[in-house]
Amino acid sequence: MGDDSDWMKLPVDQKCEHKVWKARLNGYEEALKLFQRFDDTSPEWAKYQGIIKKFVTDSNSVAQLKGLEAVLAYVENAHVASRTVGEVLSGVVCKVFNQPKARAKELASDICLMYIEIEKADIVQEELIKGLENKNPKVVVACVETIRRALCEFGSKTVTLKPIIKVLPKLFESREKAVRHEAKLLAVEVYRWIRDSLRPPLQNINSVQLKELEEEWVKVPSSAPRQSRFLRSQQDLRTKFAEQQAVAGSDGDCEDVADSAPQVDPYELQDPVEILSKLPKDFYVKIEAKKWQERKEALEALAMLAKNPKLDNGDYGDVVRALKRVIGKDTNVILVSLAAKCLAGLAFGLRKNFGTYAGNVVPTILDKFKEKKPAVVQSLQEAIDAVFLTTTLQNLSEDMLAVMDNKNPSIKQQASLFLTRSICLSTPSTLPKSLLKPLCAALLKQVNDPAPEVRDAAIMALGTAMKVAGEKAVNPFLADLDKLKVDKVRCVYMRTVEDVGVAKKGKPGAEGGAKSKKPAETKEIVETELSVEVCDELAAAVLPASCVKMLDSSNWKERLASMEEFYQVVEQMDIGAMPCQALVRMLAKKPGWKETNFQVLQLKLQVVAVVAQRGRFSKTSASVVLDALVEKVGDVKCGGKAKDALTAIGEACSLSWIAEQVVSLAFAQKNPKNQAETLNWLANAMKEFGFTGINVKAFINHVKTALGASNPAIRAAAISLLGVMYLYMGASLRMFFEDEKAALLAQIDAEFEKMQGQTPPAPTRGAIKRTGGQEEGEEAKEEGVAGDIMDLLPRTDISDKITEDMVSKVGDKNWTIRKEGLNEVAAVLSEAKFIKPSLGDLPITLKGRLSDSNKILVQQTLSIMQQMATAMGPALKQHVKTLGIPVITVLGDIKNTVRAAAMATLNSWVEQTGMKEWLEGEELSEELKRENPFLRQEVLGWLAVHLPTMRSVPSDLMLCVPPLFGCLEDRNVDVRKRAQDVLPVFMMHLGFDKMNKATGKLKPASKDQVVAMLDKARDVMPAKSAGPAKAAPTKPVSSVHPAKAAAGKKPLGKGKEEEDKSGPIFTMVPNGKDLRVKDEKSLKTLKWNFGSPRDEYVEQLKVQMAPCVAKWLQEELFHHDFQHHIKAINSMIECLEEEHEATVACLDLVLKWYTLRFFDTNTSVLMKALEYLKLLFLSLSKHNYHLSEQEANSFIPYLVLKVGESKDVVRKDVRAIMGMLCKVYPASRMFPFLMEGTKSKNSKQRAECLEELGCLIGFYGMSVCQPTAAKSLKEIAVHIGDRDTSVRNTALNTVVTVYNVCGEQVYKLIGHVGFTPQSHSLTRNVGVVYLWIQIRLNALVQSQQAEPSHVCPVGEFHLDLDLLEQLESDQTSVVLPDLVKHKLGDLLDPVIIPEPKLRPVPTHFDELHAGPSSTINLVISQVASGDINTSMKALAQIDEVLRQESIAEVMVGHTDQFLIATSLQLRLAHSTHMADTRLPREDIFKLYSCAIGNMLTLFGVARLAREASMGVLKDLVQGLVTVLLDPRIEESQEGQQLIRSVNMLLRRLFEASDQTNILRYQGKR
Repeated sequence: MGDDSDWMKLPVDQKCEHKVWKARLNGYEEALKLFQRFDDTSPEWAKYQGIIKKFVTDSNSVAQLKGLEAVLAYVENAHVASRTVGEVLSGVVCKVFNQPKARAKELASDICLMYIEIEKADIVQEELIKGLENKNPKVVVACVETIRRALCEFGSKTVTLKPIIKVLPKLFESREKAVRHEAKLLAVEVYRWIRDSLRPPLQNINSVQLKELEEEWVKVPSSAPRQSRFLRSQQDLRTKFAEQQAVAGSDGDCEDVADSAPQVDPYELQDPVEILSKLPKDFYVKIEAKKWQERKEALEALAMLAKNPKLDNGDYGDVVRALKRVIGKDTNVILVSLAAKCLAGLAFGLRKNFGTYAGNVVPTILDKFKEKKPAVVQSLQEAIDAVFLTTTLQNLSEDMLAVMDNKNPSIKQQASLFLTRSICLSTPSTLPKSLLKPLCAALLKQVNDPAPEVRDAAIMALGTAMKVAGEKAVNPFLADLDKLKVDKVRCVYMRTVEDVGVAKKGKPGAEGGAKSKKPAETKEIVETELSVEVCDELAAAVLPASCVKMLDSSNWKERLASMEEFYQVVEQMDIGAMPCQALVRMLAKKPGWKETNFQVLQLKLQVVAVVAQRGRFSKTSASVVLDALVEKVGDVKCGGKAKDALTAIGEACSLSWIAEQVVSLAFAQKNPKNQAETLNWLANAMKEFGFTGINVKAFINHVKTALGASNPAIRAAAISLLGVMYLYMGASLRMFFEDEKAALLAQIDAEFEKMQGQTPPAPTRGAIKRTGGQEEGEEAKEEGVAGDIMDLLPRTDISDKITEDMVSKVGDKNWTIRKEGLNEVAAVLSEAKFIKPSLGDLPITLKGRLSDSNKILVQQTLSIMQQMATAMGPALKQHVKTLGIPVITVLGDIKNTVRAAAMATLNSWVEQTGMKEWLEGEELSEELKRENPFLRQEVLGWLAVHLPTMRSVPSDLMLCVPPLFGCLEDRNVDVRKRAQDVLPVFMMHLGFDKMNKATGKLKPASKDQVVAMLDKARDVMPAKSAGPAKAAPTKPVSSVHPAKAAAGKKPLGKGKEEEDKSGPIFTMVPNGKDLRVKDEKSLKTLKWNFGSPRDEYVEQLKVQMAPCVAKWLQEELFHHDFQHHIKAINSMIECLEEEHEATVACLDLVLKWYTLRFFDTNTSVLMKALEYLKLLFLSLSKHNYHLSEQEANSFIPYLVLKVGESKDVVRKDVRAIMGMLCKVYPASRMFPFLMEGTKSKNSKQRAECLEELGCLIGFYGMSVCQPTAAKSLKEIAVHIGDRDTSVRNTALNTVVTVYNVCGEQVYKLIGHVGFTPQSHSLTRNVGVVYLWIQIRLNALVQSQQAEPSHVCPVGEFHLDLDLLEQLESDQTSVVLPDLVKHKLGDLLDPVIIPEPKLRPVPTHFDELHAGPSSTINLVISQVASGDINTSMKALAQIDEVLRQESIAEVMVGHTDQFLIATSLQLRLAHSTHMADTRLPREDIFKLYSCAIGNMLTLFGVARLAREASMGVLKDLVQGLVTVLLDPRIEESQEGQQLIRSVNMLLRRLFEASDQTNILRYQGKR
């Protein structure tokens, strides 16, 4: 191709690779035109994928320029362009950025930015940063410039700043001025996005350069930067941005579209420094030295290391303990101050990772505030403030409350000041009512402290709390505070509000929006107590005179008329004019509440109810009548009206107040009826009003009193009330009553069990109803009950009981001492019952035991942690990082028991703490990164259970996504499956877009797979839980299934759901079944054939069932929760007979669904499914229905799988179903399915299938065997050599069943079964079994001939020696034929076996044994006879054969068989004959001699000796050694000769046998 005409004819892609530069130039030009015309999904793009790099690396500068233009078009338009990013950019950096042409560099930079636009920013940035290492300064300058352009156009959300900032100092050190100039421009651009966060990383550059930068930074506009170019996935933002610019002009505010740069923490830009290894080797020695100078040296060395802004995570436990010891016990204030600074440095450097140690050091620091020197106090303040940033106020609250009662005013003052600073950094969500309540109570005590500095600090803390939590939250606690101090608190509050007023003005919409969500507040009505005279005047002003006059009449009829008039007036009275207190006091006029006429009394109670409902009824008015109402609650006639009045007062004054009053009044009386009825009313009122604001502690005390009452009605009412309270409080309620008697506790447990699984009814009365704020009610319930319930328990501080000696024992090197220490810890926890969270150094020590090499101690530690969870309650949160996360590590243990204990511990902790603390930080993601399949399975399963119950999750959950993607591709199948299960739950919280974006860092092959899984997960993503986030702790975790939690509550749709269930569950679709069969045959649908059900099969079945079943039933059938499956099966059982025809119409689908249940692991579902199937096939047989081939093929193979189930009850049901199947499906067609089942690897399945085959043959005869009887029986006979005993026994039983059916024909059908087992250990079993079949069948033939009138049933075979000996020694039941001497000279000729003396043998039996092989088999079978003479005669015949070389070859192939029979005879002689005193010893020794002589002769024939297999040799050697060791043989005279013969035989055996088998035998020994 020398001239232009040659290459001009080539295709474009070949031109681009041509060696002539003009050809390449022409190719690039044509490619550019094509790239601008191709559709973005055209397959033509793939042609250029492999050669696109050559476009940018072209050696000719002219062609290269055109190639760059083509590449830019390619990247912009090709759908496969993202696959070329790595190779193209490496070429751009190395071959284009060093070009002198500005146009080439510009195109190269545009290509880089275009790759960023198509979502490849991370790879582009990586390649550009690699280019900064290039020795050519032109390349470095171009790379820096491109990075700056990318940051300017795409913003800091797309371009990661950390790696850029990391290389900036190095760029400023470059010798090239151009590089330094570009570095300065890049630094200015970075500053534009993150502002002052850039200063710390650049503090060490040249001072001149830093000054220049400062000058440039001042010029940067203060307005927030916005990106001007968008990714392909951000095109909607681009459109909105353009619209806003068009509307608002160039100065328009577009912050809602293009978000301003995120705030960057300088800490995140730093690289962590590992300091533990850099500590002086004698650090721990010096820090405990007696000389303070040495201690100071150690602390100064640590202080230098702690100055690093970011520290690498590690085990700082020993360091922290050393610093704690110095702060707490050192008398040198200089060292205390230095240790505090070290502690602050560690806290600042580790941040959240230091939270593990926070609980240990805070009490020590607070206690050290007794020091009065300002320098020490300041250092301690800095240290405790730094520690607070690593944890939460909730975790430190117990320590704070503990020092509030300290006698030292300095400690109290500093504790309050620290609390003030901590509250300033808190938010309303981190300062809930449950935390605010005890803190305010402690501060109120300090407000009245004698020391003015303590009072001022407490007031400041209260004012700050009011600012953060709001006036409404703090005001109730200030009710008992005098006005002067309240004013001081408000002054602090107003001052702090003014300080943040400017910030609040900036966001009025947000604040207004938040307020608009809250329902209108209902103010409490306050009323002063009026005198009797005033009440009379007010009542007389609104009531008729006649009514007032007749109220105290002695005539009951007049009193009744007066009350009727009273009632009518009150009903029509205006609310504003109703004097409630005066009216209810009028009712108390003589006779008042002691009224004897029940009609008048009922009207009085009705008046109270109406006044409470319609008027402005106050607690003062209620107090007037409550005592009387409680007294009438137990009245038979008026009790109902009294309860109505109490309910009305409850609506007016709140249930929480009236309930406490009513119960107190009831138990102040002695009437048991009133007490019981009061408790009954309260139980019902709780359901109507809800549980918000109830004083649980007061009720529990009264309930305990009621439980101890002698009256059974009171006890029953108390237990019923506890049941209602259990609905709201959960299992934690039981803890208050664990000291009750066992019988009473059993009744309480029974009541709780009734309520298990029920949800509390929605409130219908009270403030919830008036405001309509159900959501607020739920939140109030959550905060008031779940948050406060555990606070009611009296807790013990066990920190003083956790002695140093105990802690040292737990950490001792000797495991017995460690166990003793753990026992002591468990004893302390058991004794204390409920504890405070202060545990000293115990958590860190227990953490070490979780990785103990002794697994028993690990399990004991986990048990202690479960005990700790129950004892500590929600305060356990502060120990999650220290002790909780290490439990997750234990889930990777190889032992099932340890993992199960770890999971139980984990669930018990989560039940108390909730999930939020576990998901915060990077600890959980680090655990998932461990490539431990056990750990990954357990953690992913645990997350799948708990994540659906959460309304919101911490942002740190995103850190778990990369390891989750790794789990999706894990080698372990179970890990992959668990990861796929939890993927939709992650997506529910994080969203598809975030997770899809996270796939950008995966390899291309992995990314394609993961994205496909994400798309699939998006379709099944559950709805977010609308329930309370902390609902889980109220009930055991194990009772909550993720699917239930994810489904959410739908109380409003309940009626509709019940309405839908009223119709039929199955629908008859005309010709539906035929169409499905046709589709399956034509391969339009998947054939129902799988090893385990895949998702596509489930989806196909779901689609097919949609028109055939009711919608609600389909939802139940394909629900994730097994409980819904059980409900569906129950519904199908109920409708089985009623909808028989419809069931048959979709029977194929029903059976397919039940095959899916066979793969479930839940036994309850499986048993319920089998129950339905039994009823189904019974119904089908009654209606004479016959299964079609398609129905049978899609069901029976999977039923056969369950025959091998490990549970007996399941196997029993499956066998019953198989028996029913034969009534609706031919047994001959069932036979092949069972034959296929015998090939399973599951020995139970093989045994059960063989047994079922025997049953079919026994019941239906030989015609059931398919395809032929001979072939089937040969396959069955193969299992006689199975490794499993039960399979061998069952196979033998089946053969005997065949013998019962067809007699001696069994020989012909089975033929000679050639056992060629893989294992030598099996060979001897096969030989014994084969020999045993012949012996047993021969004996059976003779037995039946001897007693023709009685046929003995043949039982199951058990291949053990005892049965063999029993059968062989039983001369009455089994009679062996006398031996016949054969003419040995004619042995090679066909031999006709003479008739046995007892009975004639059938003619076909002679034909069967008409060869020399059959004769040898018969003679060898007689060698194992239990009769000595028979055995000796057989041995003599064998010996005669072996001694004649000419005919010895007939023994070829029978060596193992003969040696097995001889070994069996040696065992019989040893165990039976030698023990039988009736047998002469001479005969026994003759038998031994014959057997050993035969074997000596056999091993003298080389060919026969080498035939002996390893298993047979092993069995034989064991038998011979038994003979040698038999003391009975040694004692006799003949025994010595016999022993010598045995020794000679062993020698010959080892010499003549196959040496390979001998070596294998030795090796196995």
